[in-house]
Amino acid sequence: MASTGYVALLRGINVGGKNKMTMADLRDAFAGAGFDDVGTYIASGNVLFRTERPATTLEDEIESVLEKQFGMPLVVMVRSHLQVRAVVDQAPADFVVLNGTHHRDAAFLKLPLTPEEAMGVVQLREGVDQAWAGKGVVYFARLSAERQRSLMSRIVGTPEYQLMTIRSWSTTTHLLALLDNL
Repeated sequence: MASTGYVALLRGINVGGKNKMTMADLRDAFAGAGFDDVGTYIASGNVLFRTERPATTLEDEIESVLEKQFGMPLVVMVRSHLQVRAVVDQAPADFVVLNGTHHRDAAFLKLPLTPEEAMGVVQLREGVDQAWAGKGVVYFARLSAERQRSLMSRIVGTPEYQLMTIRSWSTTTHLLALLDNL
């Protein structure tokens, strides 16, 4: 069985302050758990790896490993190379064309949260915010010149937010490029 490339998107870790951990410690934890070709991208909890293990078990397994290693529960969203490729390739055309004028993000969702449920807590300010539901993701765009007026940060106080992790669009596309070369 051939190994598959994945990215684990960790929610709520920090390089300083609450839930502090280093990327070197994360790499060591993943390698110690038997994952191959482990690497990280920027200090915000993006861990790339390869494995032959079933995809359906990875989130629970990684959450368990990290809780044992770091003594804190973490929410982890795992996406395969093909799933990240689909997030990028299937981004709505209206979202893609906003490059340069808008801050764009992808909010990755953890089951059981659906894109429809996530969209239910998204508040949009007309002329500033836009959002689109995708498969396992919600795409956000905020007009750069007006981003301080955005209402998107209001999702932070919702229960649904606990099952989301947000990456900038540039980080998302860079993770895909890294997976392409993993």
